[in-house]
Amino acid sequence: MENNNKAEAQLDSLSKLPDHLLLNILERVETLDALRTCILSKRMLKLPPMLSLLDIDIGSLARYLKPDVDTFNRIFQYNIAVAATTDKILGARNPEIPIRELRVRFCLRHDECLSISQAVARTMATHKLDVAEFVVLTEKTSWRCTQHDLLSFAKRFNTWFGDCPVVFAGLTHLWLRNLRFGELDIHNILNTCKRLESLRLTHCDAGVRSVLQVQHAQLVALQIDYGEFEAIQLNCLPKLQRVKYVGWSYQEDPLIFGSVPQLSKLILGKVGVSSTSNIQLSQLLANVPWITDLRLDFQSEKIWVLPECPKLLAPVLGKLQIANLDNLPQGCNIDWTMFILEAASSLKELCITVWDHWCEMETNKDVRRKKGYCEKANVEWQPSAVHFKHKNLVKLTICGFQPEENFVRYIRRVMEIAVNMKEISLYDWQVCEDCGDLDPNIKVCPSRYPRTTEEKDMLREEITKELPMASPAVIHFRS
Repeated sequence: MENNNKAEAQLDSLSKLPDHLLLNILERVETLDALRTCILSKRMLKLPPMLSLLDIDIGSLARYLKPDVDTFNRIFQYNIAVAATTDKILGARNPEIPIRELRVRFCLRHDECLSISQAVARTMATHKLDVAEFVVLTEKTSWRCTQHDLLSFAKRFNTWFGDCPVVFAGLTHLWLRNLRFGELDIHNILNTCKRLESLRLTHCDAGVRSVLQVQHAQLVALQIDYGEFEAIQLNCLPKLQRVKYVGWSYQEDPLIFGSVPQLSKLILGKVGVSSTSNIQLSQLLANVPWITDLRLDFQSEKIWVLPECPKLLAPVLGKLQIANLDNLPQGCNIDWTMFILEAASSLKELCITVWDHWCEMETNKDVRRKKGYCEKANVEWQPSAVHFKHKNLVKLTICGFQPEENFVRYIRRVMEIAVNMKEISLYDWQVCEDCGDLDPNIKVCPSRYPRTTEEKDMLREEITKELPMASPAVIHFRS
């Protein structure tokens, strides 16, 4: 009883705020949570049609609904609820009140897709939508999908797409999953979605070893997660700024850059394979020497990028300002990452994350064996300039730091080279609760990260001892 009275008092206090403050608060939570809050107060019942940020998510509905236990597949029931909720919320809108963002996340079933599309299309006809996003799921997860499933889902999508070209023409963001398209299907999607600014394809392709040709006048962000593309050709994308490609299937360069004059951020992530063929950044980035933000994710496995000499790399990394090297395998020498410093003279921030994510690696053990995934190993590298100095690097971050020679030696070397270094931030390795439930033969060593002030001070002294620096960087041990 006391808790209920306290909650009612808090709600009463909330409802006394001005409308603009209430709307600001409600738009910071999921739309369904906002609606439930408004239902509890007469004062707030008028607010739902005034919300300018709408996020209708099948996942949120799943938390509130109690499906019939005899339902063949409860996701269908949730999907019907998404369609009904979308129609009801959008149908109650005042045309004079704009909608800044509308996001609907739902499952690919024709009847519900058609209902959602019609409701959104009516809204597009009467409202200006700055952002309109569809996140389209399938009833099977990516790892359970057969080739037949991928083809069937793509056929289902194409039928819906052909029935609702108007709503797709108004979308700004689109995320599709688990679809194996025909040769021209993705081309048709891009041609129809004239306003599209962000496209994400997860486990999608146009057949094994297919080549995706991308050109679009408005596209700003492109993300590809897995799939069987042999390559992605970015032909003509005048506004493209961000590209992320995770888990490509073949050993050739995964991206071919055409006209992408505004591309500034590139993220690549992949589990290393047993082939000796590695990506050479000097070749991959030859046509985009203006990248300012580069992130490489090695997923705790083999390093698949080749450390190259500065003469080859400097022309393509001359504009680079931020570099992230994620999930390097524990126990391996990290000195090879210095090749980025030697080549990227404009670099300001370097972040290195070292982590053996054992539960993820165990989950993929059979997959790694089938695909020839290889054991991690040290990378061969020798510094090319003994007296090299870097004038622009001001921040070094290491996540997964341990008080070992590998890390201490590396930090000292960077401090010697980066003459204007201001800040070094050292974090303990990440903790994953699932990693503790593994085979006892896997040795997950306890962290030796310094905890006490005394331990931290002693380690700072060890790192900076006899280090010739006019203005030593501040070393922070972050919690």
